[in-house]
Amino acid sequence: MTNPLALIALLPLLGFLLNGTFATALGGNRFPHKIAAAIGCAMPIAAFVLTIQVFLTLQGGGYEPLVAPLYRWALVGDHRFDITFYFDRLSAIMTLVVTGVGSVIHIYSTGYMHDDKSFGRFMAYLNLFLFFMLLLVLGRSLLVLFVGWEGVGLASYLLIGFWFDDAANAAAGRKAFITNRIGDAGFLLGMFLLYRAFGTLDMDTITMAFAAGQGAMVSAGLVGLFLFIGATGKSAQIPLYVWLPDAMAGPTPVSALIHAATMVTAGVYLVARMSGLYLQAPDVSQLMAVVGVLTAFLAATIALVQTDIKKVLAYSTVSQLGFMFVALGVGAYGVAIFHVVTHAFFKACLFLGAGSVIHALGGEQDIRKMGGLRTRIPITFWTFLIATAAIAGIPGLAGFFSKDEILWFALASERGGAPWLWGMGAVTAFLTAFYMTRLLWLTFFGASRMSHEVEHHVHESPLSMTGVLGVLALLSIGGGYIGIPHFLEPLMPLPPVAASMSQYHTPLLYGSAMIAFAGVGLAVWLYRGPASRVDGLARSAGPVYRLLEGKYFVDELYAALFVRPLAWVSEHVFLRIGDRMIIDGTLNGLAAFAQRSAGWLGRVQTGSLQLYALLVMLGMVGALLWSWRHV
Repeated sequence: MTNPLALIALLPLLGFLLNGTFATALGGNRFPHKIAAAIGCAMPIAAFVLTIQVFLTLQGGGYEPLVAPLYRWALVGDHRFDITFYFDRLSAIMTLVVTGVGSVIHIYSTGYMHDDKSFGRFMAYLNLFLFFMLLLVLGRSLLVLFVGWEGVGLASYLLIGFWFDDAANAAAGRKAFITNRIGDAGFLLGMFLLYRAFGTLDMDTITMAFAAGQGAMVSAGLVGLFLFIGATGKSAQIPLYVWLPDAMAGPTPVSALIHAATMVTAGVYLVARMSGLYLQAPDVSQLMAVVGVLTAFLAATIALVQTDIKKVLAYSTVSQLGFMFVALGVGAYGVAIFHVVTHAFFKACLFLGAGSVIHALGGEQDIRKMGGLRTRIPITFWTFLIATAAIAGIPGLAGFFSKDEILWFALASERGGAPWLWGMGAVTAFLTAFYMTRLLWLTFFGASRMSHEVEHHVHESPLSMTGVLGVLALLSIGGGYIGIPHFLEPLMPLPPVAASMSQYHTPLLYGSAMIAFAGVGLAVWLYRGPASRVDGLARSAGPVYRLLEGKYFVDELYAALFVRPLAWVSEHVFLRIGDRMIIDGTLNGLAAFAQRSAGWLGRVQTGSLQLYALLVMLGMVGALLWSWRHV
């Protein structure tokens, strides 16, 4: 094995090719599910094992980055474009998370999607998604990263719209794909500027150049802004967050894969990888922190009133991504990656736990029609409880450590920390604890609100699903004890803290715990009583409740400002005027002219020899007259 980094990425691609070729060509009935499952799971697991081996090699070499050139993609004059993989502390963490969490999601899928007629196609798409995500985190250059970036966009389109027979699912896939293309335009512009300035797209070279003060030939702020636009699309920040909640249309394992450890964290990874650039762009970094905290707060308020179990978790993901961008904006890049990792553990557990609930209830997703499930599906309940406590910020669990670090640097960092930033983050943390406890309570506690048919169907999920939930619950407990910010500090130093703030670190630690318990306590107090009390409280909120229920009507605003005007222009200008009048009109006009001309000329061809002789004589007379006049 001469190039283990290439093999890590190629193993999922091999799984895609095998399942995509045989399972899809032969069909679900002729290609056994067990073979498709074995192929689909074996490749990510093998990639995870190999990643551990490469990580140990990296550790044994003093964490000197491993560089693995693959081949030269193109040579244009003196400009070379090489495909090279790069494995350092940051890519090691991301690769371990992608392959590790990705593997358990594949295993979970064997139980959740077992009865689906297109099971082999589903496993092939999951493998393809993982391949592109590994290409993204292992690529040394922005060019390779961008190929993976676009690849996960393609794979997400295929997975979100997997059940494409339903028009709503197909529309959700298109929405995700198109929205991300808007951000990608900014990404491309940033790449063009960097290549023009440095003659390379290798991210380590560019980062070191900026860190050494060699970036005067290009505006760090402009490039940083363009790349951040790309990140807002992929990582669902204002104003391009609207695709992510609709991505719930796909099967639940897809939601877990997209939300937990892969696609939506790509923007966070990009900014962290280009930290040398953003350290030279304080204005853009400040904008990033503001956008992050506003996104976190906005999504948390919407999650308060959602009734679809997956939609609550979707808006929770948008909110948690906002926290990550707050950390990036104040220069705490290692802390942002820390929250990426802990979020991967508890959010994967939550989404897969939601899938277990949906599986137990025969497809029901409305939390208003659940209740009393803690004794009916106990394994799902306990794992969901642990993950809920982790995201709520209960002390000792994974989410508490990473979220507390974000709030601390949001206040105390000399690179943009501010009291108002911490205040909005603290309020959002309180809302997170509240809406997640609401979700837990309405799903598992209280009297059953299920119909007789659904209640009769309730059963615990198979071991392939509950075993995965157990593993992720354990990681949600212990994941916070991994010192990721300090592990990454040689690569991305933590920002300096204002001396006047040092004394507040311990009080803020206790404050974070109190915020979490306050959110949990308020939700329990409100929802432990009769449902009519909560309904009355919601009705008393009046316009505020309708505003939150309507998700601030952002989708409707975008439809009014962009979608319908562009559709009108497309139909009335490009279709009617451009296509039908100009293009079709020109072609049809030429055809009609040719037809009429042929009709006129056809009248000459009468078959009469006398007429032909007369025309010949007239032609000869005309020629003679012309010659006589020009002699």
